[in-house]
Amino acid sequence: MKLQTAREMPDAFIILFFVVLFAAITTHFVPAGFFEVAINPETNKSALIAGSFQFASDYQGVPLFAEQGEIGFLNFAFEGMVSGDKWGSAIGVMMFIIITGGAFGIIMQTNAVDNGILALIAKTQKFELAFIPILFVLFSAGGAIFGMGEEAIAFCIVLLPLMRAIGYDGIVTILVTYVATQIGFAASWMNPFSVAIAQGIADLPLMSGLEFRVIMWFIFTSVGVAFTMHYAQKIKRNPELTPCFNEEVFSTEPQVKVKFNLTDGLILTTFMLGIVWVIWGVIARGYYIPELASQFFTLGCAIGLIAILSKRLKVNDVANAFKKGAQELLPAAMIVGMAKGIVIILGGDQADTPSVLNTLLHYTGLFLGQLPETVSAVFMYLFQSIFNFFIASGSGQAALTMPIMAPLSDILGLPRQIAVLAFQLGDGLTNIIIPTSAALIGCLGVAKVDWFVWAKFIWRFMLLLVSISITFMIVAVSINFS
Repeated sequence: MKLQTAREMPDAFIILFFVVLFAAITTHFVPAGFFEVAINPETNKSALIAGSFQFASDYQGVPLFAEQGEIGFLNFAFEGMVSGDKWGSAIGVMMFIIITGGAFGIIMQTNAVDNGILALIAKTQKFELAFIPILFVLFSAGGAIFGMGEEAIAFCIVLLPLMRAIGYDGIVTILVTYVATQIGFAASWMNPFSVAIAQGIADLPLMSGLEFRVIMWFIFTSVGVAFTMHYAQKIKRNPELTPCFNEEVFSTEPQVKVKFNLTDGLILTTFMLGIVWVIWGVIARGYYIPELASQFFTLGCAIGLIAILSKRLKVNDVANAFKKGAQELLPAAMIVGMAKGIVIILGGDQADTPSVLNTLLHYTGLFLGQLPETVSAVFMYLFQSIFNFFIASGSGQAALTMPIMAPLSDILGLPRQIAVLAFQLGDGLTNIIIPTSAALIGCLGVAKVDWFVWAKFIWRFMLLLVSISITFMIVAVSINFS
């Protein structure tokens, strides 16, 4: 039933196609407009002049098909994918996703991450009070650092019998794996597949606002640990309270097969040093998308070399792992490029160039401008949360919404960092409950938890997470988070 629900949802590319079609039709009914811009002497970047919006007199809607490099509805895919340059959307972001995906493909193929987690499980399972918090923090960090999500399915398979043996149910397994990764994903300060892309599109320095986000990650993760511990202890005391029907509890404790060795330690040490190098490069040297992609590629090569020398992988295994990792993220990269086509169809994202997008931003700004800044920021967060039901991909949602939300924040007088914050919180946390998330449905399937049972269980916790998110949005406005 759960898998059927997932299959019945339209593919992201289908949704995207009809969004572009709607955008193309809109250009024939909504007049184009533009703003006057001025250079901000502090940042040396152009900014909108408030109240300067005016309509263009000679704008026409886009045709079905265009020639000579012009823009038509059926040109959107190609034009979107070749737009921009290596410094940002779309082509730069697309190549960043593909190369970084390939690098992580090598890292994951070595199984060092899996072996490290299994070794930690083996060492901590006897200490139940520390077992769940350590696992939750570990998976949350995985979501924050490298966008861990789908990988939680494999760990659900590994952890489920162990959790049942200890006296917990399948829901505890999902909480410490998938839910933890999504909390980390939502509160991340450096996730290359969500925050980094959103900041790149919003023309913000990568990892800017790091301190605020680290505090946010710590608070969200602590709340997640407390909730999971409370539920786990309740189920352990009273197994009949589990929402899972026909839940089996094993009487014998399964053995976790540990294969962690010197090679795993060397690979994980290299990985952590690589992450430190990435953070240093962004903070100390101002590295951006080209350098960041090259850093992850270098890290993948270094770990691949270690795997070859230790005979963990063959040379061709490393190449195949890179191709597989890149292939898995190719759809996300294509969505980024094709989503840019929407912006192009609407006339582009330049404030001083006539476009329907500018007109939509103008009227949206007039509506939200009547509201207090904090309320406008909360509306941006709620919009991203609802939108994630249709486009569950973090990179895809960033590509679709940030070209609109970033300039909208300019109109509202809010820092663009707040638009990125609204995106990441709205995108990440709703993955915990939406049935369109393939990773969630996969974890529920492994744990044999029906989605309706899960939704009935998790909705109160989701309300708590939403409340905390709104609080962070209000705090971000109050401190002028930038």
